[in-house]
Amino acid sequence: MPRASRSAIAGLHGERLRVTLAAPPVGGAANAELVALLARQLGRPRRDVEIARGESSRQKTVALRGLTVAQVRAALQASLSRRGPA
Repeated sequence: MPRASRSAIAGLHGERLRVTLAAPPVGGAANAELVALLARQLGRPRRDVEIARGESSRQKTVALRGLTVAQVRAALQASLSRRGPA
């Protein structure tokens, strides 16, 4: 969801993450913000996070290097837990 008041992982929507982004969806700004947000939340450099599919779509598939699926799930769950209830 681009142009939110702040960038954050808002929760789960089925098997997908719901993410709010402060950057506008023009010139790749929202995509860059998504990569930066995920890298920050997962403790990885931005070069390890890549939009694999859906660059111009609201639904994206992201490729992550250097982490297992279990590590990603644990890091995202910890991030959601720190955020508290909505």
